[in-house]
Amino acid sequence: MLGLRTVYRYKRPTLQPLRRIHTPNAVKAASGEQIPPALAAKLSLPANKWTANSIRTGLIARKRGMTALWNDQGVRIPVTVLQLENCQVTANIETMRRDKTMYHAVQVAASDRPVKTTTQQMLGHFRKAKVPPKRIVKEFPVTPDAHIPVGTTLSAIHFVPGQFVDVVANSIGKGFQGGMKRWGFHGLAASHGVSVSHRSSGSTGQHQDPGRVFPGKKMAGRMGGKRITTQNLPVVGVDTTLNIIFVKGAVPGVDDAHVLVRDAKKKMNASSSHNQAKGLYEKVLPKGVDDLPFPAGTAELAATLPPLIVAPSYRRSPFLPIE
Repeated sequence: MLGLRTVYRYKRPTLQPLRRIHTPNAVKAASGEQIPPALAAKLSLPANKWTANSIRTGLIARKRGMTALWNDQGVRIPVTVLQLENCQVTANIETMRRDKTMYHAVQVAASDRPVKTTTQQMLGHFRKAKVPPKRIVKEFPVTPDAHIPVGTTLSAIHFVPGQFVDVVANSIGKGFQGGMKRWGFHGLAASHGVSVSHRSSGSTGQHQDPGRVFPGKKMAGRMGGKRITTQNLPVVGVDTTLNIIFVKGAVPGVDDAHVLVRDAKKKMNASSSHNQAKGLYEKVLPKGVDDLPFPAGTAELAATLPPLIVAPSYRRSPFLPIE
């Protein structure tokens, strides 16, 4: 048995503290050092170009509800209306992980709030970024080439009509529900000897061995109110005047709730890098999308575009007679 003095000789391994670097209004050279914005303007550094390996930042929007749009062929498309409320960049984050790799992210805030309802800590953070106080602040992982100057106002044109997006939000809470509603169980028979157990979940365990119910068993319980990601939703159109994104299909969350919108991980990021590696350059981006605003679609870019941009339809019109 180890003595008390021997035990204290063994030191617990120390963890390396994480570094967080805020780079407001700074441009990085190829060597990695920061260049002041005034010097960067004199040097006229070229703008970054989107590549198949680039990961852009996402946006924070409000779910306004659902409506319908009609494409150029007269087909009705159910869409969800997502509106941006003064979505701005508040910080660029670079953190050294414990495995010595760098973590890059862009911090985005949206929806202005009164100063009197904001804490002093957050007021100092927003004051440093030179943006008004916000109601919600989120962080999006990006690649090193996708950092955005702090204070930049993002626009709905960040997402191009025709591309695919993932929408993250808290689902609508349903309260305590049974197994049939919560998990889609079939239930028991309506007659033939079944009494007061028509909507029962049935057996939940085995025998004396193991003698317990395994964790994670689908049973009655609280339903909804969880973070949900709806993947691969096509962007039908963009309203640059009202900062609105029209997304096909349903989006989790109640009306007027904040949602996170980002490039689809499967149909955009993973598919682009996979097709480029195979040499399928015409399939790097979805059909009809020539390029993506990089590193982001800003309010200045939206001012130069038409007020309404709609994705074209490439399918055969269902109203044409079949020959």
